[in-house]
This record gives sequence, C-alpha cells and structure tokens, in this order.
Amino acid sequence: MPRTTPALSTLLPPLICGTATFNDQYNPDPYALPTTSIVHEALSLGVRAFDTSPYYGPAEDLLGAALDTSFVHQNFPRRDYFLLTKVGRISGDEFDYSESWVRHSVQRSLERLHTSYLDVVYCHDVEFVSLEEVLTAVKELRRIRDETGRIKYVGISGYPVTTLCDLSEMILRETGEPLDIVMSYANFTLQNTRLASVALSRLEAAGVDVVPNASVLGMGLLRRKGVPIGARGDFHPSPQGLRAAIQAASDWSNAQDIIDNRIEKAAIRWALENWMREGVAVGSKGDPASGIPWIREKIEMYGGTKLGVSVMGVSSVEELQETMRVWRSILDGLEDGEKTALDAGRSVDDRTWSLQRQEQVGTLAEGIRKTLGEWVDYAWLSPAPGFVNKRSAPAIPAPLPTPAASPDQAPKPALVNGIPELRPRVPI
Repeated sequence: MPRTTPALSTLLPPLICGTATFNDQYNPDPYALPTTSIVHEALSLGVRAFDTSPYYGPAEDLLGAALDTSFVHQNFPRRDYFLLTKVGRISGDEFDYSESWVRHSVQRSLERLHTSYLDVVYCHDVEFVSLEEVLTAVKELRRIRDETGRIKYVGISGYPVTTLCDLSEMILRETGEPLDIVMSYANFTLQNTRLASVALSRLEAAGVDVVPNASVLGMGLLRRKGVPIGARGDFHPSPQGLRAAIQAASDWSNAQDIIDNRIEKAAIRWALENWMREGVAVGSKGDPASGIPWIREKIEMYGGTKLGVSVMGVSSVEELQETMRVWRSILDGLEDGEKTALDAGRSVDDRTWSLQRQEQVGTLAEGIRKTLGEWVDYAWLSPAPGFVNKRSAPAIPAPLPTPAASPDQAPKPALVNGIPELRPRVPI
C-alpha cells in the first residue's frame, strides 16, 4: 500500500511539546502543575504539536482540558495543531496490543482529548511485546485510519533502536507500507547517540517518514541534581555506574568558566541543535515556532526546510519559555538564521550570540563526553531481564489517582462504580 498523503513530513512541526511530565513518574502531583497555562503559553509561542499517552497517568485528561477552553477554541482551530498519542502500554508491566484494546484505547483518547481525530497514534514501547503483536496493532490502527478517518498517521515508539529498526523493516516487508513515524527516546543525547550512529540509516531505508527524538535529557538523567523522583519513587532504569559518571560529568561542567554551564543546559541545546541537523532526512517541514507568523497554505515561505524533529517536556511555564528561547536561538544559528531572526523581530546580534553559544556548548559537550568515558553510547536493557507481561485479557483500566486540585482547575475524571466515566462514544 502507498504511504498516507500528504506525507507527515510536509506538515508536522519540528518541535513537539511532550506531556510525559504531566505524570506522577516525573512529578509528585501532576494535578498541581499549571498544565493549562503551559499548553496555552505553548500555543501562544507558536508550538503546534502535543505528544501524550494513556500511560502517562492523567496526561491525556489534563491536555484535553487545556485544549477544551474558550482561549483555544477562539484562537487555535483544531486543524492548526497536531495531537500525537499512543496505544498498547497500560502500566509498567501490562501491555495489550489486541485489536479490541487498540479500538478501546483510541476511542478513549478521542474522548479525553476532546477531538474528532488524532493526527498520530503510536504503538507504545514496542520492545515489550512480540513482533506479531506489534503487526496486529499497526494493522488495526491503519484499519481505523482507512475506514473512519479518526487516525491520520500510524507509527511505533520505544527505547532500543535496533528493535525499532527491526520492526520498521518487518512492517514494510509484511504490509508493503512503511511506517509514517517512529519515535525514539533517550537515544540522541549528550550521553547516547545511537539513534544517529546505529538506527538512522536503517529507518530511512525502511521508508520511515519522520523520526522524532524525545527525552533529550535521557528521562531526566542528564541533570545536576540527578534523576527525577516522582510519586512512584525512583523509576529510572539507569545503573548506578552510569549515574555516577553523569554526576562526575556534571561536576566537571560546573567547574568550567562558561555561562550557563550546568549539564542540563548544555545537554538540551546540544541535542536539539544537533538533531535538528542530523535528523533532516527523517525530519519535517511544519511550523518551526520561529516567531514568524506562519500560514499553512504557504508552507514554503517559512516552513519549507526540513528540520530534525524533537520532543520536549516541561513542568512549568518558566521551563517552557526557556526551552523556546533556546529553540529560537538555535534557529537563528542556522544557515538562513539571520533572515529568520530579522523576520521574527529579533536582530543580527541574536544570530551572533547563537553562533557563540553553539561554540560554548560544543566545548562543554566534548568535555562531558570525555568524562563519561566508557558510558558514552551505553544503553540500558529494555525490557529488563525476566520481564513478564501481566496482561492476560482486555479490561477496563483502573481509575486514575486524584491528588490535590491543579492550580488551573483541570477536571479530574468522574468515577462511576470506581471506573472513569467516558463521554458519549463515537464508533471506530
């Protein structure tokens, strides 16, 4: 079968706002986060894509509540932003890729996100199930796409890049249609660049259209204060040796006479900037959130150049604003960056500063990777040895936890007999 048209790479924005942080893995109380303010500010700053998952606790509900507001309805038509979500992963040790669960999960996401269609649906964390299960789920997602139009593009996501490559090749071979999108996480960072060195050429050869790079801090590993500890405790799969090496690299970085020398500052900019270039072949041409007013019908004006796609998650409006400052500075440093800066109301000095910062971050990155030594390009096992999928049959998911109310007053799901109440269903 031919690829869906138009190709996703002609439309998808190269910067996606991730919502894995709207979850108790990364934060003690996701309802206490200003999620509505984050989403509204993201849209106001030009972000036009949001990535989420049912596995991310209340993330879909929180994102849906933020989008189902008069501010969004009056200023941002649904056709002008992208929603990406996932199916298959239910909990840490439960996965269901059956046709019935895929249908249930897609329907639930449509309702939670208050939308009549989903731009992208991934099979979530594909390494935890068999090749046959992934193929079944992909075929069902494509059936929903073809028969109902409630899904536009279909892909897979996961951690081991060789597994992503194997599956992409298998799906092309078995169905004659390549995947629209394959999302990798924590595999193009200051610590690990296997997405580029091992997977990129294989994914491109398998016909994959877009490859977003997610979790540029390695699920919070590349931070001065260490991995995030949410309500679930220490969930991070990295071994202690790697954590110790990251701490040593962080100490080295802090000692350098360079502005903004914290390891996370260098790691974010390095990954965004380098994947923007190295991921061009599997990048996209959508609205780059450069600050220039963008018109979909005239994409060639300001969004006509492919850029490698990145997913960035934040937990506050301030983190979002800092991410956007870094992102736009990177754009200013590209080959046509001076024009971008001027057209967006910035100045030639902004491009000069961008190039200087690029050099500073390059120096920090070189020293950090040297300090990491043998841990460079280390990838932890996923799944861990002895993993067993505890899911035996489809079932209604358990209710989400309901901590203190969000400062944005995002609604929590109503419960009926202990089960989250769903809105009226639309058959898929």
